[in-house]
Amino acid sequence: MASHRRAKQPGRARVTVLTSAAAAAVALSSQAANAAPAEKPSKDEVKSRVDKLYEQAEQATEKFNGAKEKQEKLQKQISALQDSVARGQDDLNELRDGIGSMATAQYRSGGLDPSLQLFLSSDPDSYLDKASTLDQLSSQQVETLKKIQAKQRELAQQRAEATGKLKDLAATRTELGKKKKEVQAKLAEAQKLLNSLTAAEKAALTAEQERASRSSSTRVDLGNDTSATGRAAAAFAAAKTRLGSPYVYGATGPSSFDCSGLTSWAYAQAGVSIPRTSESQSTIGTKIYSTSGLQVGDLVFFFNDLHHVGLYAGNGQILHAPRTGTVVRYESMSTIGGPFMFGVRV
Repeated sequence: MASHRRAKQPGRARVTVLTSAAAAAVALSSQAANAAPAEKPSKDEVKSRVDKLYEQAEQATEKFNGAKEKQEKLQKQISALQDSVARGQDDLNELRDGIGSMATAQYRSGGLDPSLQLFLSSDPDSYLDKASTLDQLSSQQVETLKKIQAKQRELAQQRAEATGKLKDLAATRTELGKKKKEVQAKLAEAQKLLNSLTAAEKAALTAEQERASRSSSTRVDLGNDTSATGRAAAAFAAAKTRLGSPYVYGATGPSSFDCSGLTSWAYAQAGVSIPRTSESQSTIGTKIYSTSGLQVGDLVFFFNDLHHVGLYAGNGQILHAPRTGTVVRYESMSTIGGPFMFGVRV
C-alpha cells in the first residue's frame, strides 16, 4: 500500500528571505518606473559638445592630411625607383650583350677565352674576385665587366630601397584609413547630437552660424594690410577670393578647403610651394611670437599641437577655414577657441 507523505513546508527563515527579495524587486521596479528620464541636453550644451567634436575632427584631419601627403611622396619615389631600375636593367643587358659579342668574336677566331667562359657561366662578382682571371682579359673586357658589376650592385640597392618604400607605403595607407575613419566617426557623433535637437533649436543654431559667417565674411577695420608685400600679399589676395567657400576635411581647393588646405592653396597661387599640413607649415620661414610683429599674409598657428592655421589679416583677425559646418571667413584671433602659438613669415 502506497504511503502518503505530507509535503514539507518551507521554513520560516526561507519564507522571510523570499518575501524580502520579492519586496525588493517590487521596490526597484517601482523606482525604475518612477525615475525621471535623463535630462535632454540644452541647445547650448549640444553646441559646446559639437564644437569639441569638430575640434577633435580637425586634429584627426591634419593627421589624415599628413598620411596622405606621405603616401603621395612615397608613390612618386617608388615610381622613380622603378623607372631607374628598368633603365638600369636595359643598360645591364646592353653590357652583357657586349660581352657576348666579344665571346662570339673570340670563338670564331679560334677558341673562346677561358676567362669569358667563366664569366658567361657564373656571377661576375665572384669572377672579378679572381686576380688571375683579370690577367687573361683585355683592358676593354675588364672595363666592361667592372661596369656590369657596378650596375648589378646599383640595381640590387635600388630594388631593396623600393621594397622598403613599398612596405612603408602599405603602413601609411593603413594609417590613412584609420585617420579617415576617426574623422568620420567624430563628424557622425556630432551629427547625432545635432539630430537630437528640436526643429526650432536646429533653426536657431543655423541662424547663429549664418550670422557669424555673414559678419565674418566682410572685413571690418582690419587695420593696415599694406604691410603685406610680395608673396604674402599675393597669397592673402588669393585667399580673399575664396571667402564663403565651405570647409571640407582633406580639401585643398579651389571650391572647398580645410585649414591647411586653404593656406597651402593660397601660397601656391603666389607661386610658393609650402607643406600640406599645419604642423609641417609651422617649420618653415621665420617665426614671430608676438602678435604685434605679425604682418598681413603671415601664417598663424593655434593650439598646442598646432592643428589649426590661418592667414593673418591685420588688427588681430585672421582669414581661415575654421571647421566643419563653416565657410572660409575672417575671425578674431580671440575667438578661435585655442591659444595663439606663433606666426610664420614665409
